[in-house]
Amino acid sequence: MSDAGVWGFTDDRGTELTAVRPPERVVAYVRAGAALRDLGVTPVGVYGSGHDGGALDPVKAGELAAAGVPYLGPGRALDEEAVRALRPDLIVDVTYDGKSPYALDEAVAERLGVPLMVLSVGNELTLSAIIGRFGELGAALGGSAAPGAHQDPEVVLRSVAAGTDVTVLALSGAGPDQVHLARPHAWPELARLQELGVRLLDPGPGAGANWLTADWEHAARLNPGLVLYDSRANAVGPDAFPPVGHARVAPWNPETPPSPAAYARFFAELAASLQE
Repeated sequence: MSDAGVWGFTDDRGTELTAVRPPERVVAYVRAGAALRDLGVTPVGVYGSGHDGGALDPVKAGELAAAGVPYLGPGRALDEEAVRALRPDLIVDVTYDGKSPYALDEAVAERLGVPLMVLSVGNELTLSAIIGRFGELGAALGGSAAPGAHQDPEVVLRSVAAGTDVTVLALSGAGPDQVHLARPHAWPELARLQELGVRLLDPGPGAGANWLTADWEHAARLNPGLVLYDSRANAVGPDAFPPVGHARVAPWNPETPPSPAAYARFFAELAASLQE
């Protein structure tokens, strides 16, 4: 709050946004919008990224579809008139580099005359810090969800991880001949899993800060006991990629909404998969 009667919030670029009252009509990138919905703030519309198509990816949507939130298409091909018709007073995107919005060209927000807020989901922040920042924004926008609900599943997951030697490989299928293997330190949620004792495998040296692109034989040579596969619509799922050795498979959404509820579900599902 900058002055009496003036709403304010500083985003993760260090940009302070102010208004005479808290924004009530929020348009958001789908990941941010799903998190805000979990936190008690329902967007009036959401848009996708360059990986998304004309329909809302149900894996990324969280509770948005059930709430009837309209999908406005990919951010780079957004129908600006459709956005304008929603009369938004705030746009919320994410950033991986702490500087640039990920899914929406900043010029679009400028043409619409709507302030653009950007929160970081990159590996310069811990998962807890990322979730905390979205919690702060949710509270500033009048959300009512209680913070901290993700802690109990972490306790369960830590206990399960301590009792198993199953190794885990996180990946994103690119096709029958190619796969992107996640570097655990580059993903805040994977780094958190390691802190909780999950035995995540590093794919080894090579190009790529977040992923090592390789063939499926390379993945199999890592000999994982469990594969976390990218379950988003733009990735190739286990019904279309070859077996990775004798590994079992479980879904992983690399764009899980940064909310306590969403990560509680993911950690609980992973704990169950490790125990199978």
